[in-house]
Amino acid sequence: MDSVDLNVLRSVLEWRRAGQRVVLYSVVQTWGSAPRPPGAMLALREDGVVIGSVSGGCIEDDLIARLQDGRLPVDGSSVQLVTYGVTREEAARFGLPCGGTLLLTEELVGDPAWVAQLLARCEAHEIVARELNLRTGEVLLSAAGKTDVLSFDGTTLRAIYGPRWRLLLIGAGQLSRYVAEMARLLDFEVLVCDPRKEFVYGWEEELGRFVPGMPDEAVLSIETDERTAIVALTHDPRLDDMALLTALNSRAFYVGALGSRINTRKRRDNLAQLGLSEQAIARLHGPVGLHIGSHTPAEIALSLLAEIVAIKNGVELQQKQPLLAAGEEGV
Repeated sequence: MDSVDLNVLRSVLEWRRAGQRVVLYSVVQTWGSAPRPPGAMLALREDGVVIGSVSGGCIEDDLIARLQDGRLPVDGSSVQLVTYGVTREEAARFGLPCGGTLLLTEELVGDPAWVAQLLARCEAHEIVARELNLRTGEVLLSAAGKTDVLSFDGTTLRAIYGPRWRLLLIGAGQLSRYVAEMARLLDFEVLVCDPRKEFVYGWEEELGRFVPGMPDEAVLSIETDERTAIVALTHDPRLDDMALLTALNSRAFYVGALGSRINTRKRRDNLAQLGLSEQAIARLHGPVGLHIGSHTPAEIALSLLAEIVAIKNGVELQQKQPLLAAGEEGV
């Protein structure tokens, strides 16, 4: 679940607790090209204020017009379906790509208790299914798995929500700053651990949240799960390997360490001598990143995050690194 949709739900909860009328829109299905994926949300307050997005902007304008001309639901006993882009003319009017069509649910939010519960469970790093009955407007929450996806059978919309993807950086050096900036733009929650006080100076608080303690303690304290990536960037094996020993036995979907192929082989041997299993060591990504001819810290950060995002999105990686990692000189 990205921060945009989390903010939509937080606003819904705040507005409803203040007694304001709120209509929640969710993208159910798309055909052809569409600006926002299924599951994307927008909340519309009774005074016309909106948060979130279901398109590039034109559909949002029409939803506000529906509020102004009285086409919105007056009670929460049922949920309406709204379709945009059925005809070529309508697609052009609403700025949808040629052939693009959007199907939305339109629900008047009643008791916001389910919103509070859903947000709390996401904050606890749970993956949750929200089942919306279109006939009755009833909402049910249940546990979901990481492979579950949004589904719609014409009567019930089952949408999947979960915590934001997280990236734990071991090391607060220059490269980590570039990685943190780009990762936040990609909607990762960025965490940083570096017990070396000399490297903490100059970090902007919005770039990442510092996790206290040694690297192995940090991996444990954040309760690493399937939506967490961990990258060791200090170049100091006393810190990097300490984190890797714990991270490679965790549920993190990605564990990597900066270094050349030569150093990566040495690191693997060292981890084996420290008692890590072959299966755990095989999970290590190194050298990290896709080969894009990186030389500068910003290019190396781009290479690293491209690999992480690809794995997050289930893309099979075919492009391998050359003898040296991006930006490395055999160190």
